[in-house]
Amino acid sequence: MTLGFRIRPVTTRVDPALCARAARVPAANLGDVVNRIQTMRGGFRAFGGRRQVAGPAFTVRARSGDNLMLHRAIDMAEPGDVIVVDAGGDLAIAITGELMMGWAAKRGIAAVVVDGAVRDVAQLGAMHLGVWACGVTPSGPYKDGPGEIGYPVSCGGQVVMPGDLIMADEDGVVVLPAADAAAAVAAGEAHNAKEVEAQAAIDSGRWERDWVVAALRAKGCGGA
Repeated sequence: MTLGFRIRPVTTRVDPALCARAARVPAANLGDVVNRIQTMRGGFRAFGGRRQVAGPAFTVRARSGDNLMLHRAIDMAEPGDVIVVDAGGDLAIAITGELMMGWAAKRGIAAVVVDGAVRDVAQLGAMHLGVWACGVTPSGPYKDGPGEIGYPVSCGGQVVMPGDLIMADEDGVVVLPAADAAAAVAAGEAHNAKEVEAQAAIDSGRWERDWVVAALRAKGCGGA
């Protein structure tokens, strides 16, 4: 196979236990602790029945409006994987819909993230599968290729390497490079614990934000 039309297996994946931990941390918290530069751009919506998912990236690069490589990727990916599809951001033609995603769910795929469009929204919402995409259209795809599987892709403004940790919820999608994923998840857990404490303080009516007062005083506002 040649550049732009090639397939290789994904052989390196982040630890499943780490993915399970990441799935319990809100995407916003993970995004905060990686300096807010590892989140896919806004506009990704959750369409599947699973609304908070984390797993290793199984990467696909597709020609706009063509899903040949996604078909093959669903057969190749392992249970728990998150298939990440660079579909060029094209919203004119859906890359996938009910039948393909039903097969992905049957195979135990955790989620599919598409930088592009999907269709059959009502059916997707009933599946035990996460589906994130940028739009919806009834127009169906071609199946001619070219494309790539198992190589780095660009999705939502982020470089995604095969095996990276992908975490997604109803706020959007976060990409954690495999080498940094463990540290990022631990930091996200700590950050989330602080937010849980802050919410408890709000609920009890005793939330005091000392950093706000300090910032105002630094600006000569008297801390009021």
